Amino acid sequence: MGKIIAVASGKGGTGKTTTVAAVSSCLAALGFKTLCIDFDAGLRNLDLSLCMADFAVSDYSDVLDGHMDIMDACHEHPRIPNLYFLAAPAVRWSTGDDSKAVKRMFGDARDLFDFCLADSPSGIGDGFFLAHSSADMSIIVTGGELPAMRDAQRTAGIAHDMGIKEVRLLVNRVVPGNYRLLHTNIDEIIDSVGAQLVGLVREDAYVYISLHENVPLVLYKKRRSAYDFLDIARRLAGEYIPLRRRMGVYH
Repeated sequence: MGKIIAVASGKGGTGKTTTVAAVSSCLAALGFKTLCIDFDAGLRNLDLSLCMADFAVSDYSDVLDGHMDIMDACHEHPRIPNLYFLAAPAVRWSTGDDSKAVKRMFGDARDLFDFCLADSPSGIGDGFFLAHSSADMSIIVTGGELPAMRDAQRTAGIAHDMGIKEVRLLVNRVVPGNYRLLHTNIDEIIDSVGAQLVGLVREDAYVYISLHENVPLVLYKKRRSAYDFLDIARRLAGEYIPLRRRMGVYH
């Protein structure tokens, strides 16, 4: 049975969608059959982060309506074997009974894939609850600034309240010098959010370059953020990977 992982953030701009694309790509590169689903109906961007904009023809509404099964609606990545993508509808859409249909779709994903990552919309709206409706784990993506930390705390609390036992924290866009200037560290962020740390990802200009060059981030060689995302994927797969404390963001 596959594992369903919802990836969320309390506010926009934390790099949540980039995280879904990169971690999914790394899981696929490790040999796991991986599906990532964009749940941000109307404002979808996961196809851009995956460099699969030309493949967002069908979407999950086709599955929920029963017009297509999940394997027919999703698309395999042209450059990363084992990686599949299912787009969100281009406009906001509802069947009137989304939750039951979404749970059926996730049930099919469990049977067909080793991992399924759901890119939850920012905030705690309907898309958040749909993406988390069958999740085994929630990964909350945040930065080190106070608004992001406060929103991450709230988001993690709601995931706990939904009965999700594994709620994890991913601190993104880490710039060690900023933490030293603020006299703070990662441990304080963990305490504030109230979730176990799954990984740190360093700030990397190639996140933006990859979008404009239409090359998945993890295909760039020797990029520090790609190594960080790979460490996270390996932890999700059950490996023991020590945190990179040399980043200089611990006291």
